[in-house]
Amino acid sequence: MTTPELALTIRLNTSASDTRRGVVRLHPEALAALGLREWDAIALVGARRTAAVAAVAPAGTPTGTILLDDVTLSNVGLGENATVVALPVTVYGARSVTLSGSAMATGSISETTLRQALLGKVLTIGDTVSLLPRDLGPGTSTASTSQALSRTFGVSWTTELLTVTAVDPAGGPVSVQPNSAVGWANASATTAAPTVTAPESEPAPSSPPTTTPETPPVPTENLLGAQSQVAKLTEWLRLALDEPELLATLGASAHLGVLVTGPAGVGKATFARAVLAGRSTVEIDGPGAGALESDSRLKRVSTAVERVRRGGVLLITDIDALLPATTEPVSALIVEELRKAVDTPGVAFVATSAHPESLDPRLRGQDLCDRELALTLPDATTRRALLDLLLRKVPTTDLHLDEIASRTPGFVVADLAALCREAALRAASRAGTSEADPSIEQADLVGALDVIRPLSRSGTEELAIGSVTLDDVGDMVEVKQALTEAVLWPLQHPDSFSRLGVEPPRGVLLYGPPGCGKTYLVRALASSGQLSVHAVKGAELMDKWVGASEKAVRELFQRARDSAPSLIFLDEVDALAPRRGQSSDSGVGDRVVAALLTELDGVEPLRDVVVLGATNRPDLIDPALLRPGRLERLVFVPPPDADARVEILRASGKSVPLADDVDLEKLAAELDGYSAADCSALLREAALAAMRRSIDAADVTAADVASAREKVRPSLDPEQVAHLQAYADGR
Repeated sequence: MTTPELALTIRLNTSASDTRRGVVRLHPEALAALGLREWDAIALVGARRTAAVAAVAPAGTPTGTILLDDVTLSNVGLGENATVVALPVTVYGARSVTLSGSAMATGSISETTLRQALLGKVLTIGDTVSLLPRDLGPGTSTASTSQALSRTFGVSWTTELLTVTAVDPAGGPVSVQPNSAVGWANASATTAAPTVTAPESEPAPSSPPTTTPETPPVPTENLLGAQSQVAKLTEWLRLALDEPELLATLGASAHLGVLVTGPAGVGKATFARAVLAGRSTVEIDGPGAGALESDSRLKRVSTAVERVRRGGVLLITDIDALLPATTEPVSALIVEELRKAVDTPGVAFVATSAHPESLDPRLRGQDLCDRELALTLPDATTRRALLDLLLRKVPTTDLHLDEIASRTPGFVVADLAALCREAALRAASRAGTSEADPSIEQADLVGALDVIRPLSRSGTEELAIGSVTLDDVGDMVEVKQALTEAVLWPLQHPDSFSRLGVEPPRGVLLYGPPGCGKTYLVRALASSGQLSVHAVKGAELMDKWVGASEKAVRELFQRARDSAPSLIFLDEVDALAPRRGQSSDSGVGDRVVAALLTELDGVEPLRDVVVLGATNRPDLIDPALLRPGRLERLVFVPPPDADARVEILRASGKSVPLADDVDLEKLAAELDGYSAADCSALLREAALAAMRRSIDAADVTAADVASAREKVRPSLDPEQVAHLQAYADGR
């Protein structure tokens, strides 16, 4: 497929909110032509190639114009009124970013502040970037970052320009994320020391200067959905640090090491800082320390351990970046340093990680992190409360937050903040063209749902849900009823299943000829139940490396558990789980099937997660996958008959202005052998035929439909349909 690109005329962006912030603005039609959504990354090719964040231009901006600030103009190597080529670009979250700057900047700005200033920016090696932070929306004000920069660097921080010297992954633009390691090219000589919070009366240490977190911790009562975890960690800290003699009386040590886990963006570091507020805390930024050389990494941990041994808590955020599951020699030395800290009376150790499976296993030993707290994704009630908290100080009108909460399964706090920000941008755009006071409306939040993608679904395909429900599916009464009973009822009425002693089905297999609406049914089902959908096509989980495929299966099911209630959709499941013992792929297929069987019916229960497979070759699937307790409900999706084709044509033709001479019932009777996809394609082709007849055509006539039938032929294979029907009858 050819990558779309546009040649656009450069105009200088003078907006104060965009100045030097790495944001370019285009006309909505230009964004659509490039296949981009607002706040996606965009590549710019001029005298050199760079990348930025794309946003919608103000009303009145010509379609062929792109608005760039002076820094982006410098990065692309062009001037105003020149022509730049814009095209989509794939951007990965940065593992690390290294920058160079003035001696004053590198000596006074900490890595934590530097990362906060660059959050959300898209960077390429060689780019110039400013310290002016992007406004990330409601709940994520940049005021604290700006204050920290002013306090440590003075008023000149707004004019300071840095140069990107290295990024990881290399080879393309990267986006700065909350867990990215961002540092200076000479970091070991400037900001190698850990973050520390200590009493004001304590004398200044002789080692390199340290800083305290610029953003004050949130009150623990604002940690919605995590109050039980707050109570546990608070109690553990009280016993270990404040009342160790009580434990000693009972013959127990005051040792305390806690690993806080949870999906990315759920607020693990925020949770830890909130609970630890008021205690002497030494903090290490895991990604920042992990990006250093081995000696510097060990020195940073050793310095932190020496400081915390005076008493307090050692906090390491995203510790998987500092101690990955490798055999690197320095890891053993770091683990030994952490053991020294935990063994010191009056010292506790808290670490956070979004990827505990990638941690050095020694960290989870009884002599280090002997306790674990898991933060889960917020449920609908918690999401409702979080939305209310994020919008508490924002002018709003007639909001129905319960509806938004029900339509955001799998969203973490960061996702909800991004949703509010997108809604605020829409409200600001509307207010800019009217004299009304700016306020967020329900339509702004609903529209933002089409733009914001939750972090919990990263790595899986997104299904477009929300636009169709099971009621929009033409005919298929028996199929819809079977799916409702097998998928929606267990999630919506668990009390009824418990009362009647019925174990809900773990999974459902949809099978039928191609084009008969299996994927469409899944999309409608997910929308009807407001489920988080994790979709995988065919053999996407297959990997040539030993163990990688099984790991991908485990991670898929773990993401589904974290975002429950959720639906795992395995499209073309026959390619993913073929009969074992008949493949020539060195056993990869057999191991994937075994991993699927274990996840579906293993020791760890699969609660509030339904697995839905789709195939047109059910006879090729491993039989063990189809027994009770796994994909136990087999639902045949037959080719549409005449009555079903009428319903399909009516549903597909809702937005098509059909002339009075178009008889859908007569047309449906003549479309024998047409699948649901063929019927929809027929109406699309008829609309195009009407446009060929006249670009100003107001409706689609019977002649247009007849013309379309000459191009859209039935795709159903009679032999395959007969085979599948026989398979269904045999069961």
